[in-house]
Amino acid sequence: MTRRRWIADEVLGDRAALVGDHAAHLVRVLRARIGQEFDISTGDSTRRGRIISIGENRVEFDLAGVLPANPLIDLTLLLSIFKFDRMEWAIEKCTELGAARIVPVIAERSDSHLAAASAKRVERWRRIAHESAEQSRRSSPPEIDAPLKLSEALSYPCPRIVLSELEPEKSLRDVLNGSGVENGVALAIGPEGGWTDRELERFFKAGWTSASLGKTIVRAETAAIAAVAIAFSLFNPRAPQLHPDSSQHLG
Repeated sequence: MTRRRWIADEVLGDRAALVGDHAAHLVRVLRARIGQEFDISTGDSTRRGRIISIGENRVEFDLAGVLPANPLIDLTLLLSIFKFDRMEWAIEKCTELGAARIVPVIAERSDSHLAAASAKRVERWRRIAHESAEQSRRSSPPEIDAPLKLSEALSYPCPRIVLSELEPEKSLRDVLNGSGVENGVALAIGPEGGWTDRELERFFKAGWTSASLGKTIVRAETAAIAAVAIAFSLFNPRAPQLHPDSSQHLG
């Protein structure tokens, strides 16, 4: 049986702990017991952990051997700010798929009220990513940056690809296959309504390449999930895949 994985709140040598609500969930909902074993992610590795102490808001583990890792490509997702419920769903699913960093971007077509409120949502987005990382057995959650303007989010040393429905020829799969992204890639997803011509010009001047997910126009959250899934399907064959019941046909 596959052991559940937890991301430790505290690590010191061969000891780790979950604290606060994190520990309370294990104690009250999952009814933790002394001696139970779980996989514990410590930030730089994942180790076998055995519960040695249980308190109302603290669970301590004794750590044993390091477990094999499944390395993923270093994928940064620039995610334009759109309706928060849909954006949170995209953050959750892109975390499950393996995104290493998610950068909320204030685009020209981002709703002004959402853009103004976005800074206050960052901690919630980080909690969602943390919970999703544990559920999907990741060693650590993705970094979730504070919202940036597009002009502040264009410079990355890795291959950079902006998704655009205006791209007439190049599919994301083809661009990824020819870009040498094994060591890292940045993908940019526009808001509802897509990137403006002025924004696309900024991307191109900064050295980004455009790509398409196909002829069908999809929602921003669908584009984000599809793009991340395509990248990992090409460069991490053992990475999480879309559910087999999914009916999407992706570029």
